[in-house]
Amino acid sequence: MLYHLLYPLREYWSVLNVFKYITFRAAYATVTALLISFLVGPWFIARLRAWNMGQRIREDGPATHQSKAGTPTMGGLLIMAAVVIPTLLWANLANRSIWLVLFATIGLGGLGFLDDYLHVVRRQRKGLLGRWKLIGQGLVGVVVGGGILLLHPFGHEAATVTMVPFLKNVIIDFGILYVPFVALVVTASSNAVNLADGLDGLAIGLVIPPAVAFGLVAYVSGNAIFARYLNIPFLAESGELAVYAGALVGAALGFLWYNAHPAQVIMGDTGSLALGGSLGVLAVLVKRELLLLVVGGIFVIETLSVMIQVLSFRYRGGKRVFRMAPLHHHFELLGWPETRVVVRFWILGILLALVTLSTLKLQ
Repeated sequence: MLYHLLYPLREYWSVLNVFKYITFRAAYATVTALLISFLVGPWFIARLRAWNMGQRIREDGPATHQSKAGTPTMGGLLIMAAVVIPTLLWANLANRSIWLVLFATIGLGGLGFLDDYLHVVRRQRKGLLGRWKLIGQGLVGVVVGGGILLLHPFGHEAATVTMVPFLKNVIIDFGILYVPFVALVVTASSNAVNLADGLDGLAIGLVIPPAVAFGLVAYVSGNAIFARYLNIPFLAESGELAVYAGALVGAALGFLWYNAHPAQVIMGDTGSLALGGSLGVLAVLVKRELLLLVVGGIFVIETLSVMIQVLSFRYRGGKRVFRMAPLHHHFELLGWPETRVVVRFWILGILLALVTLSTLKLQ
């Protein structure tokens, strides 16, 4: 919005020429997201307490988590506001990729809010049933995939392809299977972040390295000079996604201020589904879907730990591989303090983000 209002006035005030630079607008989207979190956060948390929006803790979880009962939840609403508002303020709204990622953020956040509402307000033990959640996530992915085919944000030739990490000039063309592939990516990434949201600060902290990585990938992919130097495909509209990624980083840092141990607020499915889906859509829009397996490696491991535990329990006569799944609970039951688990997972997440960025030069 500010880009469209102020950049045309550069002929009268040359200082407004800075609005043409994506780096400038991405930086201020980050700052704006942080300010929204800091200014609105205390009031919002107080409102959640007043409305008795307290988290309900599963009885089969670690015993130490029972003290978290009653912590305000649905904090994902604050995250969504801190992502969407700065993006609308600082991004070029003529960019089609921006609208696709905003749609996914709002759509999946709304789906998560419905689940939180049924669980916390209506006191339904399972909240939104899993099959309906999967259907909702899949539909958001279908709309995003279909939108890419209709809007062609990076050209007709690149619409249905994805690049293979670590390999030069190797692509996979999904053809008619592209839309189902996008739906799978969005659904998987959304659920993966949701599974990792079990410790104070864990999931929100793990979102920051992938958001930074995809923001940088988007920027260099949308810059013809950098794309030529790095020998990667030039995606004309992807650069603007750096503004969204900046807002996402700022919102995550701002929420972490309140979600760090001991948490004052919990994001709930409202936040985890929106954050996971947004990472998936960013990967789709920079044609780096397979990199999600690297940059989101901790989320992948958390998800696999749940799958392994379920399969082992079912087919090995009730035997478990881990003391508890997802994996972060396993380390808790080994005696690791919650903060140690969280910080070590963050460190691994940062390492994986650095590996992800190295793939640009390796190509």
